[in-house]
Amino acid sequence: MASTTGFAFAPVEAPSLPVRGSALRVPVHRIYCIGRNYEAHAVEMGHDPSKEPPFFFQKNPDNLLCGRDFPYPPETSDVHHEIEMVAVLSRGGKNIPVADALGHVFGYGVGLDMTRRDLQGEAKKLGRPWEVGKAFEHSAPCTGIVPASQVGHPDHGAIWLKVNGETRQLGDLNQMIWKTAEQVAILSRYFELQPGDVIFTGTPSGVGPVKRGDDLHGFVEGVGELRLKVA
Repeated sequence: MASTTGFAFAPVEAPSLPVRGSALRVPVHRIYCIGRNYEAHAVEMGHDPSKEPPFFFQKNPDNLLCGRDFPYPPETSDVHHEIEMVAVLSRGGKNIPVADALGHVFGYGVGLDMTRRDLQGEAKKLGRPWEVGKAFEHSAPCTGIVPASQVGHPDHGAIWLKVNGETRQLGDLNQMIWKTAEQVAILSRYFELQPGDVIFTGTPSGVGPVKRGDDLHGFVEGVGELRLKVA
């Protein structure tokens, strides 16, 4: 029977995130994540950030998880939490100057870069890509997005994660090595950024494993908080 949609089969629904306090939603294009963007985290992962240029990896848009518990993923026994401030673009472009970059940001959220650390570690040893450790289903829990018109562009303030009420990660946004504007500018040199691009801006030290039944409570000052359970 001929399709009435123009597609050979029904397309998967495009990922989106809610806008906090609104019925609107943010369409998601791509997810970029910066690695080792807090000095203490870089050190705990065995690196010297003073000798490293910035680097990014990607998650898939449909890795986002919003308003649901995090299902413990398969083929791993070492899943780690990484709390992050998330920035979402409303304008794209190439070679965006740092001075103009924040004008491309629609708003901010609180996210978790969940990582199958054992699989990531194996990939590193073999010189292989990280997708199996980083870009699995539900690996990017995220809150709704609060517009920058309401909260500005946070560049300082507490960022933390508690697991079962115990503080695991604690830092300040001002400890980011590469600030949000710099991340946008750098990414735009390598990619043509688009509205709906999401940037996970890095995690402070204290990353560690989670287990089934854990309660996770993340917070970014001036942006909001994220609560979920490991299912």
